[in-house]
Amino acid sequence: MIDRLDTDRWLKRFELNKFPEPEIVQLKHPVLLCHGYGAIASLVKPSPLYDVALMLRTHNVMAFAPNIVPYAKIETRAKGWVKLIKELTKSTQSDKINIVAHSMGGLDMRYALSNMDVAQHVASFTTISTPHHGTSLAELTLKTPDAIRDKLADFLDWMGDRIYPHTKSDSVASAAQLTRQYVTDVFNPATPNVDGIPYYSYTSAVGKGTNEPIRVIARYQNKHIYDIEGPNDGMVSVKSAKWGEHIKTSNLSHLEQMNLRIKDDREALFNTFWLDVVKMLEAKGH
Repeated sequence: MIDRLDTDRWLKRFELNKFPEPEIVQLKHPVLLCHGYGAIASLVKPSPLYDVALMLRTHNVMAFAPNIVPYAKIETRAKGWVKLIKELTKSTQSDKINIVAHSMGGLDMRYALSNMDVAQHVASFTTISTPHHGTSLAELTLKTPDAIRDKLADFLDWMGDRIYPHTKSDSVASAAQLTRQYVTDVFNPATPNVDGIPYYSYTSAVGKGTNEPIRVIARYQNKHIYDIEGPNDGMVSVKSAKWGEHIKTSNLSHLEQMNLRIKDDREALFNTFWLDVVKMLEAKGH
């Protein structure tokens, strides 16, 4: 005899949702997603934050994830973002846009806002795991023996020039700008926040010191940063990523934030995180 309770539970699986479509988010301005240092993501997708842009578009957000030079100094990358901002405001017929920047992209945009003629086009500025106080991982990379570092730099610059030939790559100079000493002693004093633009930040922590998993390949750098700076996402510490109004600390690794090397059981965390970011902007009237 079939148990009535079991039957009801089975039939529950076929119950229709009243609104099965993705949740609608209504922002006043388009979103420009600014990617960080590196070109690994660009080898497997059109742009590092392409998956984020497509996911946000299913929620009615006009999101764009273009490419700029992957390995270059902050000043050079900032010029690329400014050019794109002006193109987007013109093509979308919007006088302002919301900037959401990942990793080094946040430093690029801080520089652009403080030093270039673009602040009037920015409604809000949000950073995701940006090394606002530098990262000890950059210092570790630069301490690699010269012979190894030079060969690696040659390869990264070669790859950067191939995938983005419009601007010359410089992996070593750009990595040097991510060190704690450079960011805290040189960059931050010369790059104040711009009045009238809200600055928000998200941090993330996985691996050592948390209950969140991290890939085996990233455990060494995760531990290295933890021992010096504390909880981190495998590349940037929670402490370093705080800037302006800190919104929350997520539990996605630096690569998972770009939907790279993410396991199926953590895919929902990726979607929820980015949806929360734009819902935050909606709640704050942007």
